[in-house]
Amino acid sequence: MVLLTRKIEFAASHFYHNPDFSPDENRRVFGKCNNPHGHGHNYSLEVTVAGEPNPVTGMVLDLKDLKEILECEVMQRMDHRHLNYEVPELQGQIPTCENIARVIWNLLEPRIKQGKLHRVRLYETPDLFADCYRNATGGAAA
Repeated sequence: MVLLTRKIEFAASHFYHNPDFSPDENRRVFGKCNNPHGHGHNYSLEVTVAGEPNPVTGMVLDLKDLKEILECEVMQRMDHRHLNYEVPELQGQIPTCENIARVIWNLLEPRIKQGKLHRVRLYETPDLFADCYRNATGGAAA
């Protein structure tokens, strides 16, 4: 088995807010990340696909296909967007790095036809990232 990873970057804004918390509780739990105007990140996304290289092409999957999937499912949906308001898949969730990684997994996994999605790693900052792998039931686990 070979693990193939492609990396992309996108910019987006978000804020942390739990509607079940009081304003004071939101500020206490989330601190400056609770600013209702939001704040932005330059996210870095690594997507790893596992599989055996095709004996004819030598590829686990066609890199053009993976690039197109990432463009369609991540870039068009999340780049230069406010994640709280403009990404329907994040509605009702706090757009933490963990939740965003899980949403990206769920968007990508059904689109990968050659090999299997192995890992989604989303960097929110250079020193903070979330990894998402397949769980025992076949879905995403952050």
